[in-house]
Parts: sequence; structure tokens; C-alpha cells
Amino acid sequence: MKKWMITLLTAVLVLSSLSAVLANHDNGNGKSNDGGKKNKKFAIGVEVLLKEKKNLIKGKKVGLITNPTGVDQELNSIVDLLHHDPDVTLTALYGPEHGVRGDAQAGQYVPYYIDEVTGLPVYSLYGSTRKPAPEMLENVDVLLFDIQDVGTRFYTYIYTMALAMEAAKEKGIPFIVLDRPNPLGGTKVEGPVLDPEFASFVGQYAIPLRHGMTVGELAKLFNREFGIHADLTVVEMKGWKRDSYYDETGLPFVLPSPNMPTLETALVYPGAALIEGTNASEGRGTTKPFELIGAPFINSTELAKKLNALNLPGVTFRSASFTPTFSKHSGKLSHGVQIHITDRDAYQPVETGLHIVKTIQDLYPESFSLTAFFDNLIGNGWIRQGIKEGMTVKEMKSRWEAELKEFKKLRNKYLLY
Repeated sequence: MKKWMITLLTAVLVLSSLSAVLANHDNGNGKSNDGGKKNKKFAIGVEVLLKEKKNLIKGKKVGLITNPTGVDQELNSIVDLLHHDPDVTLTALYGPEHGVRGDAQAGQYVPYYIDEVTGLPVYSLYGSTRKPAPEMLENVDVLLFDIQDVGTRFYTYIYTMALAMEAAKEKGIPFIVLDRPNPLGGTKVEGPVLDPEFASFVGQYAIPLRHGMTVGELAKLFNREFGIHADLTVVEMKGWKRDSYYDETGLPFVLPSPNMPTLETALVYPGAALIEGTNASEGRGTTKPFELIGAPFINSTELAKKLNALNLPGVTFRSASFTPTFSKHSGKLSHGVQIHITDRDAYQPVETGLHIVKTIQDLYPESFSLTAFFDNLIGNGWIRQGIKEGMTVKEMKSRWEAELKEFKKLRNKYLLY
């Protein structure tokens, strides 16, 4: 082969390799394909605190409410960051449902213990004590909250925050919320507003199922509108856009709880979790919790056909069978559907969840049952009754629309971004 041809081929190979490297680094719209490295224009609350607002905690004895999601963009734990910071005295840790290390299943009580890494006392805020008792705050000058929420009313961490705010108020110490993104974005608000008669730890305040707010925004709303009146400071994020989903922030996704493994789980959760208030499985005990829904008495082909015939926006249903390893129908072959989101901007999780519940009720009225817990999840008593009486989802939405509209007006007062 002639020398000039060899040189030409070599040049082509080098240029091809260089193009491949550049394509892998940038997909053409400025977003990296390298797994979501730190976005220099974006900062979460903990990063802003330590870089710009450390005076809020410097020289003070700090109590910290957190779990495995309490990390910076480099996945450094806030526990370690504060514990090793010479300007900060971390004195106590507090864990919500699932614990500080996130190793407890839903509803499992986590007792008091000493953290092996830091030697600090760890107090449980789930179980018999959901609100910090005065003695838990004896060695604390300021209480921090840094936990990733998932944007749904019945996720319990926001009520752990509210109760801790009450305790801080009663103790006379400041409460600081380190803000984090709403994984579902902050523009869409859906579902019925909670009726206070159905308040519980899966719905303490009159907010809708999908609230479209960050934990910092919720803290400000809870503090003023529901009479907590704590000495509250929200350390805001930098560079977060309200219409951004979690995977558009560059933040790595850390499981907020054992059955919330992916962003897709969080996207279906506001509606699919209503199945928890029935005798069907919501997919706990599988690798696709809340995306898989079923029961031994369901015909998966029939259910998928009925649901797909509804032509719901942004979603399709695949017939699926699975055997949960724990929780409802553990060890029993169950049949149902897997929820596949095809357009997350068009997808309406709350209405989709109600359509699923209603369709199963219509198809299997003798086998399917809704429990009183469903009322706590949906936030009222009339929807469960309406499902049994044949009420359409459109009629349900029409009935809750006025209260939802009023909440949106209230919500606007507390938006930070």
C-alpha cells in the first residue's frame, strides 16, 4: 500500500476516535453523557450552607435529621461533611422512616443506637416517637433537615420535618431546611386536597397529592399556614429550574427509601401508591415497586387491554405476572400490569392511579377490596365510595378541582424558584 494512503487512513482513524470521544462527552445540547457529573451552575442546600452560609451553624451544637439521600453532588454524606468540619460540632443524628442509613423497610421501627462511623447518638423519628422529645434535643443549638423528598403528599419525610419544626419551636432553637429538588419538577399540581378529617402520618396537612413544591417551600407553607411558627431558615438551591425533572439536574439518584429505587418509581408513585389501600400488590417485593401492580385474582391480559383502551396520556400498560418476595401476596404468583411511561410531560399519575383502581374494581368486584387506608392515601372518604358506586374519574376530578385551584393560589406565596 502506498505511503500516502497509509497516512490518509491513519488520519481518518484518529479523527473518528476523536469524534467518538467528543460525542460521548456532549450529546449536542450541552448535557454530558458521562453519568451526570457535577453541574457547576447548580448547587443544593447543603453545598450552599457549607460554602456560603456556614455562619448559620458555625460554633453551634448541631442536630441533623437525614438519611442516605443527604449527600452533595459528589455523593459525600452530610453526616461526614459536618462531622469532619472543624467549624461545626455535630452532636446528634435523627432518622425518619427507614432510618438514617436507609436500611429499614416500610413501617419498620428503628430504635435508638450509636452510629458506628461517628459515635453519635441516633434517635428514631419513626415508630413510637415521631416528634423529637425535649430530651433528644438537650445537646442541640440548631436543628438541620436534609432529606430528599419525592413530591407526593403521602411520603412521610415531609411530616417528620413538620413535627421536628414543632419540637424546635417548643425548645426555642432554630430550624434549618437544606433545600433539594422536587424530582417530579415543580410546575404540575394534581389530585384532591386533603380533607383534614382524614389527616394522618401519610397526609398531615391540606395539600394535594402532587404538590409541585420543594421541601423548603413546603416548610415555609407548613410553618405559616398551619401554625407551627418555628424560627425557620431555608437554605435555597442555586440554579434549579421549576420545570426540571431530577435527571435533568445532574444529581445522582440515591434511593430515598428501599422501595423508591429509580426516578421512574417516583414518577408513577403519586397514583400507583393508591394500590397500597387495596388488597392488590403495589409491587413491593419486586424489582419494580409501584410500576408493577397485580394480584392472584387478576387476569393480566384482560386488565392491560381495558386500561390501554382508555388511551390515557403518556402511558401504556403491559400485561405482567410476578411473585412478590415480601409484603402483599408474598410468594404467590400475581397477575396484572406494568406501568410504562411514554411521555412524562403528558403523564398524569394521580388520574392514572385512580383509573387503575377503578378498572380493577369494575372487573373483579367480588375479589378486589379497598381498605380504610385508601381514604388516608387519597385524603378523603368520598372517592372510595364513588369508586364502588361507579363514579367516573372525570367526575372525581371535577369535584376536587375547586379546592385544587384555591391551593394553587396559596402555593404561589411560598415558591422560591
